[in-house]
Amino acid sequence: MIETHAGDFVGDCGLTMQDVEGEQLVEVGWHVRTPLRRQGYASEAAGSVRAAARDAGLGHLVAIIRPSNIASQRVATKIGLALEREVHAHGGPALVFGADLTAQREPT
Repeated sequence: MIETHAGDFVGDCGLTMQDVEGEQLVEVGWHVRTPLRRQGYASEAAGSVRAAARDAGLGHLVAIIRPSNIASQRVATKIGLALEREVHAHGGPALVFGADLTAQREPT
C-alpha cells in the first residue's frame, strides 16, 4: 500500500508472478489514484520495491506495460528498467521492461 505521511491512501505497489508467453516472471507493478498521479509516488514506491527485490536476491525484475501507458513507461525507465521485448499479454499488446538486478547498481 502507498500512502502519504498523513496516512491518506495513494495506491499500491508490489511484486507479483506473471506468466508471459509461458515464462514465469517477477513483476513490479504499481497503481496510483488518478488525482495523485504525476507527483512521484509511483517512482518512489517502485524504486523501493526494486531495491527490496534486489536485496532479497532476485536476479531479474520486469514491468509489463501497455504501449499506450507512457507514464508507466517513464516510471519503469526511472527505476532502471529497460525495454526488453514486445509481447502479447493479458489480452493485448504489452511491453516488457526489465533489469538484471545482479549486475546493476540502483538508478540515480
